[in-house]
Order: sequence, then structure tokens, then C-alpha cells
Amino acid sequence: MFERLRASLGKARATFGTIVRLGRTGAPLTPEFWETFEEALIAADVGVPTTEKIVGGLRTVAKQEAWKTTDQVVARFRRDVERFLTLPGAALDLAAAPAVVLIVGVNGSGKTTTIGKLAKQLRGQGKRVLLVAADTFRAAAAEQLTIWAERSGCDVVRGAEGADPASVVFDGVRAGKTRGADVILIDTAGRLQTKTNLMEELKKMRRVIERELGAPPAETLLVLDGTTGQNALSQARLFNEATQLTGAIVTKLDSTAKGGALVAVVDLLEVPIKYVGLGEAPDDLRPFVPADFVAALFDDAAAPVA
Repeated sequence: MFERLRASLGKARATFGTIVRLGRTGAPLTPEFWETFEEALIAADVGVPTTEKIVGGLRTVAKQEAWKTTDQVVARFRRDVERFLTLPGAALDLAAAPAVVLIVGVNGSGKTTTIGKLAKQLRGQGKRVLLVAADTFRAAAAEQLTIWAERSGCDVVRGAEGADPASVVFDGVRAGKTRGADVILIDTAGRLQTKTNLMEELKKMRRVIERELGAPPAETLLVLDGTTGQNALSQARLFNEATQLTGAIVTKLDSTAKGGALVAVVDLLEVPIKYVGLGEAPDDLRPFVPADFVAALFDDAAAPVA
């Protein structure tokens, strides 16, 4: 899987290659180095705010430690990126019975497919999974989720097209409790046309879940398309305002993705990336391992041993 990840980050590795080469030269630190370093981060989709934090922090440490060469900066940067991406709560919290996982994200991000893959994996672990098609504004979403339910042997609850999503969530949670589900995965609409409506819709769903279970969703996960770069940040900001996120899933992490957006997303949301999607097969949805990700970005021969 490390080799799959490495191959999927081809463009990201090429972009970060500038930073890697700067580190290998061991050249003296100069204003030109810092400028090139900053430009490379922005080109890798790390984003201006996060880039400024990174470069500013490294400049401060370099001055405090009296660093003289570029290899010292790049080595510290590599270590810091891995530590930064390693947040607590990376594993799904499925301790509750049933554990409700609310999945949010824009249409086209791979949200419904991701739910299907996750359901299949959880079923493979012996868990009883219920899928809830609360995206009632896109008929294809409910159909797609039903197909995934049939493939993985899960139950599914869906409402009529155009029905109130919160009412579908209510039916789904009630059904999950009655049927003894271990996990309830809820698909939601990804419309961004009206921010206010989206926020209110998600808040209403959370209220329904809290009323029925006496607690908020065990997880609220944002699905992001890894190829959208900085657009992913605006999506992340919007959904984080609408509902309290506990983690992110980055899909379509293929050779067109620059990879730096993952760092920016964690900086913005302060929640862990829990899974990454590396392909179309169910097993291509993999837990995110920061050490592997950084090793792939820096073109290491293999992931470092912890």
C-alpha cells in the first residue's frame, strides 16, 4: 500500500522535490532559499496562511538554533510535517451502540462511494451496518447507496425524493436502534448554493440524532476531493462552520493531487485525516498514516520505521 500511495502522489512528490533538493545541497541559508522554499509550499497547495505559519516558524527556530545550512531546515520541516499530521483520534470512534457517523461534503467529492466502501470494510469486520440516504435532493445518491448496501450486505433506509432529510435521519436512527446496528452511516446532501440552508439542515440532523441517542454523532466526517487543491479549503471552512467536524477523508488522491492541501486542511480544521482514497476498489479506501504520507512526499525508499 505504501507503493500505491507513493505512485498516487506523483505530482505532489514532484512539487515537493524542490524542497527535497534544497535540503540535499546543504547550501548556506540565504533570503533566496526562504523565498524558494515558500514558493514551493504554495505550489504544492499548502496555501498561503499555512505556508506563512510554516516558514515563519522555521525561520524563528533557525535563528534560535543558529542553523547555517538548508539541510537543517528541510530535515526539521520533514519531521514537523509528520508530527503535525499525527493527531489524536485518527481511528474511528465506534464505541457507542449504535455509533452514528454523519458524512458531509459537496456533490462530486466521492462522498456516497466513500460511504459504500467504508460500509463494506466495516461489514468485513463483522459489524452490523445501516446506511441512511439522507441526500433526498439527488435521487441518484439514494440509488447509489442502495446498490452499495446490496453489495456489502447492509440494511438501508431511504426517504422519498425531496423529503425532509432530518426526517430520514430520524427514521434511520430509530431503525438502527430497533435492528441492533453497530454503526449507522448517514449520507447527506452536498449542495453549496445557499450556505444558510446547508448549515440549518445539518444542524437539524444533529439535533435529531442527539434527541434520539442522547449524544451527538460519534463522528462527523468531511469528504474532500484531493484533486481540487485550494477549493478543498473553502469547502472545509464552510462545513466546519455548519457542523462540528471530527475528521476528514480525502478521496481521489491520485497523480493529479498535489498533496499539500492535506496539511492545509489539518491546519484549518484541527482534526485528523482518517482515510485516504487511492482508487476505485473498496480496499482502496485506506486509513491515513502520516509517516507513510510524508515518506511518499519526500520520495523515501520506504516508510520510516517508528
